[in-house]
Parts: sequence; C-alpha cells; structure tokens
Amino acid sequence: MYFFLRNLSVVDIGFSSTIVPKLLVITVALDKSVSLLECALQMYFHSALGGTDSMLLAVMAYDRFAAICKPLQYNTVMNKRFCVCMAVGCWTVGFTNAIIHVVLTFKLPFCRSHHLNHYFCEEPPFFKLSCQDTWLNKMAMYIATVIIGICCLFLTLVSYAQIIRTIINIPSTHGRRKAFSTCASHLAVISIFYGPILFIYLGPDISYFTEANKSVSIIYTVVTPMLNPIIYSIRNKQIKDTIRKKLASCCLKTPEEFP
Repeated sequence: MYFFLRNLSVVDIGFSSTIVPKLLVITVALDKSVSLLECALQMYFHSALGGTDSMLLAVMAYDRFAAICKPLQYNTVMNKRFCVCMAVGCWTVGFTNAIIHVVLTFKLPFCRSHHLNHYFCEEPPFFKLSCQDTWLNKMAMYIATVIIGICCLFLTLVSYAQIIRTIINIPSTHGRRKAFSTCASHLAVISIFYGPILFIYLGPDISYFTEANKSVSIIYTVVTPMLNPIIYSIRNKQIKDTIRKKLASCCLKTPEEFP
C-alpha cells in the first residue's frame, strides 16, 4: 500500500507543480502571455500525470482487494516485482498517451484567436481556437478517456464490489469496521478525482468550454492533490492524536472528549 502511496504522492506533487506556479505568476503579473513551448510542456505533463494518477488509483483498489479478499495470498499476489511492474506500467502508459494528444493538438492551425480562455493549457479550450475540424482530436480524447479513465474506474468499482461483499460476510463488527477503514480514504480520493475529470472530458461538446468547466478543472488539478495527503494522513493514529490535542487546546477541552 505504501509503495503505491509514494507513487501517488510524486504524481500529485508533479500534477500541481505543472499548473500552480505558472498560474500564480500570471495572476500577479501584468503580462499574461504564455509561450507555445511552455503551453505544450504544461499540457504534456498535465495529461501524462493525470493519466498516471487514474491508473495508480485503480491499482491501489486492486491492492485493497487482494489485502481484504485474499489476505493469506496477499504477499504472493502483491509481491515486489509485481508492484514495480504495475507502477512502471502506469507511468509508461500515462506519458506515452500524453505525447499523442499534445502532438495532435499542436498540429492544429490556431487562426481564430490566440487568446486561451482558461486557467492553464488544457486540450478542450484549444479546440475553440482552431479553424480546422477537430473531430480527430475529440475522438482521440474520448477514446483515451474511455480506455484509461472509464476502464480504470470500472476496475476500481469491481474491486470494491468484491471488497464490500467480503466485508459484509465478516462476523465481527470490529473486523468490519477495521476492514472498511482501510478503504475509506481511497474511496474518498477516487470520488473527488473522477467526478470532475469525467465532467470535463466526456461532456456533450468538449470544444465548448464554459466558465463552469474552468472552475471544475481547478478542482482536480489543485484541490484534489491538496486534499489527498490530508485524507490519507487522517488514518494515521499519531496524526489523529495530534489533531485532538490541537482542537482540545483551542476549545479548552480534554483530548478524550473528541471522537
């Protein structure tokens, strides 16, 4: 579990770092222009790390499935070599897929405007700038979203369906609570990650990028990576004890009075 969490942490740091620094510079600077190379690099790493993030979450769901549904076989199934291969596969597919989309996007002639109505360089807003038919780009995006996003989400849901069935059959209430607590943080991360992405990339017309889409994009590129370490850290007993002490000192209560 911690091996994949380390990978997820690196992805989240990179995911935010491709967007936030430049966004802050543009926000405070008078010059809001972005070079074509900067935009291409930002789009590439944003797309690559987003795809890698999606696949890592699916692999982590399988890891939880193996731990809860096949505990006696866990060390055999999730051995070191298998974990490394899965992690390398996620990174490779994510970065390879991004190359295709960036190349297709920047082959378009941008003759309508050079003004990008968005907070960062992302594929859908670029389609509005091109005077060429963007059907191929849209199809490539839909296919990639279905293969990577929907398939990973489907595998995640299948894993958790098996996990829930196993948890229900656990006779002990304490055992059920403990098993579910190992999955609660991951389920929370999945919910706040997939919702905005599917809204953006599987909308009725991704070339028509509205103000709502711009706001939703910030959620999965900035808010979600920020919340991930908080969500996973809440499961740590030492961190929970520290939070109780801080709340107790602020509210003048004893730590035992907090749940």
